[in-house]
Amino acid sequence: MRLAIINDELSQDIDEAAAEAARQGFGGLEIRSSGEVPPHLMDDAQLTAVRDSVARHGLQVVGFDPPALKCAVPRTDAEIAEVRALVVDAVRRAELLGAPFVRVFTFYRDGDPDPVTAARAAREVLHGVPADRVPLVVETGMRTNSPTMRHTLEFLDELGDDRLGILWDPGNSVFSGWDPVPFPQDYALGRDRIRHVHVKDPDGRDSYVRLGEGDLPWPRILRRLADDGYRGWLSLETHWRIGRVLTQAQRDEPWGDEFTRGGFEASSTCMRLLREMTRTLTEVTASPDRPGDAAEANA
Repeated sequence: MRLAIINDELSQDIDEAAAEAARQGFGGLEIRSSGEVPPHLMDDAQLTAVRDSVARHGLQVVGFDPPALKCAVPRTDAEIAEVRALVVDAVRRAELLGAPFVRVFTFYRDGDPDPVTAARAAREVLHGVPADRVPLVVETGMRTNSPTMRHTLEFLDELGDDRLGILWDPGNSVFSGWDPVPFPQDYALGRDRIRHVHVKDPDGRDSYVRLGEGDLPWPRILRRLADDGYRGWLSLETHWRIGRVLTQAQRDEPWGDEFTRGGFEASSTCMRLLREMTRTLTEVTASPDRPGDAAEANA
């Protein structure tokens, strides 16, 4: 497993974020906002500067995070065309960055999750989108129609496009309230389709906290991912800030200084903790005497 961080969790200065990632022994940056510009509004010169900075620090671009399908379910032809245009442009931008995927959502839900209706709308949106050029991965999103793995699988089954993988974010599942314990059972449902993992630690539905102090058993999760042969990126999306809690609006539109403020210290701390957790993987051996192992083995 390889370690990365979403750049604006550290800094709006791409050079500062890349330098800290390299210093911490991380191998990649997942790109969201930079220089106060949201990802889907960066011009080609800004995208090229981001790409070159990442490479200059010996890192890889590991993903591109525009707010694709992060809106209400489109109802009209004009709304569908608008959402499609953002996805098509995101693929172009990801190609320029050299990103291995574009992250997409399943539309904001109105009430309970409705992954089937969301998938039918997404099928129209994605018609003609060149997903073979840069793959799309669907995130388990906190306020979307796929807050859990099972909802995401319902969405993908209805969509019927095997090119799309899953970006598993168990923190979103907890924070959504739809699954306070998404590991190991919910994870096991879709583990073979996971292409990318976001790492953050929620304290219920109130806030995110220092990695290892929240509701998710990250050492056990990382060990299970390793045992299952996961070879993708673990991408830290800290969402924890020392002395303040991100608002819902900041989590919905996570870009700019107001989102990033206080993130460098908090994220640097969590980077060190994540690195230590992954280093201990080889030191931990499976044992039926350890609490939770039997349940995980059968999941």
